[in-house]
Amino acid sequence: QVQLVETGGGLVQAEGSLRLSCAASGRTFSNYAMGWFRQAPGKEREFVATIHWSTGRTYYSDSVKGRFTISKENTKNTVYLQMNSLKPEDTAVYYCAADSTRRVAIFRIRREEYDYWGQGTQVTVSS
Repeated sequence: QVQLVETGGGLVQAEGSLRLSCAASGRTFSNYAMGWFRQAPGKEREFVATIHWSTGRTYYSDSVKGRFTISKENTKNTVYLQMNSLKPEDTAVYYCAADSTRRVAIFRIRREEYDYWGQGTQVTVSS
């Protein structure tokens, strides 16, 4: 079984920074991509960022582009989300995801394109 565990969430002031980590463990799997989603209260889970594992190519939602950076450490099966210039509207539970399925598209931006999910970590940005 594959397990993903997110860490690094917390309370931060607007314009502040936070770095989330997500480590995959358990059985070996073909890691094609990992990504981050977030879900605010009463809203749908939305795409934040993704990284294509073999190439390191990244893609971001418009709402976070220029402020967030996704990165990885291959040997650890770990993905990071560096969040800078945080805004109150960034407040949400952030979920890490991994895709073990070979797909035509390089970037996975939909929930259904991911096979494994972490438990989520709360990020709260105060104004």
